[in-house]
Amino acid sequence: MGQSLVKNYLHIVFSTKYRQELIHEPVEKELYAYLGSVCNTMECQPIKIGGYTDHIHILCMLSKKVALMNLVEKVKSHSSKWIKTMGEEYKNFYWQDGYGGFSVNPAEVDVVINYIAGQKEHHSKKSFQTEYRAFLKKYKVEYDEKYVWD
Repeated sequence: MGQSLVKNYLHIVFSTKYRQELIHEPVEKELYAYLGSVCNTMECQPIKIGGYTDHIHILCMLSKKVALMNLVEKVKSHSSKWIKTMGEEYKNFYWQDGYGGFSVNPAEVDVVINYIAGQKEHHSKKSFQTEYRAFLKKYKVEYDEKYVWD
């Protein structure tokens, strides 16, 4: 085969350190745009970025040139540095150490887009921890509860 053809849709989820509720207007939309710009810089086309006060969802195309862990590392480190420039209330802003990365069936991309778009409504009924456990169950990811949240 003379050509590498790849199309990997990824749903990436991570939270603020200790799930602190730090993502609010007016910085929220700017943060999503900044996360998208980091994805673009790494040739990982962002499709939908959103979240809630304590976590982020990124739906993107993973570039064939980039490992998932490298993408997440860059997205988190660059955005953490950026948000600290947005005011005194963000000087101690950090992301959690880990993340969830889930492959998305191309037929379900619209479902994930709508899911990310509805985060505010969704989290009026369900906590981030409950949401994240549901993802782990859906994707049959084995985990130890004591290591997921620290």
